Amino acid sequence: MAHIALKNEELPGIVGLLNFRPETARPLLDLAETLLRGPSDLTSGEREIIAASVSYWNQCHFCHTSHAAAACAHLGAGLGFIDEIKAGLPNTPVSNKLRALLHIAHQVQKGGKNVSDADVAAAREAGANDSEIHDAVLIAAAFCMFNRYVDGLGTWAPQPNEAYKEMGERMAFVGYGKS
Repeated sequence: MAHIALKNEELPGIVGLLNFRPETARPLLDLAETLLRGPSDLTSGEREIIAASVSYWNQCHFCHTSHAAAACAHLGAGLGFIDEIKAGLPNTPVSNKLRALLHIAHQVQKGGKNVSDADVAAAREAGANDSEIHDAVLIAAAFCMFNRYVDGLGTWAPQPNEAYKEMGERMAFVGYGKS
C-alpha cells in the first residue's frame, strides 16, 4: 500500500500516482512522451534502455521493468532482455556509442557533477553528437525524478517480467498518457 491514500490502490507504480493528481500527471506524461518517443537522434529503443538502466541503478523495480519492457517492444526482443538490461547488456551487441551514453547516464544517476569532460569526450569518440549526449543526460535526470516519485510514495509493483509486457507495448506503440 502506498504511503498516501490513492484513488485506486490497484494501479501500480507511477500509474496510481498519475491517477491521484491528474493536474501533475499531464506535464509528467508529456515529458516522458517527448523524451522517449519524440524527435531525437537516438532511437526510442535506445532511449528506453537508458531510462530502464537508470531506473535499475536507482532500484526502482516498477520503472525499470516497465521501461525495459518498452525497450523489448521497440527492439522486438523477448522479455529476457529485461534481465539483460539489469546485467548491463553483456550479451547484447549494442554500439559503443550507446555504451558510452549509458556510462554518462550512470554518472548522472550518481550525481550530475560526476559527468566528466573525459566521459563526454569518450562518448563523442564513440560517435555521439551533442544532441545525443544532451538527451542521455536529460533522460537520466528525469528518471531519477520519476524513480524517486514512485518509490518515495511507496507504490507497489508487480514482480514478474511478464506482468509488464502489455504495458511496455502500450508505452512503445501508443505512447505515454494516451489510451
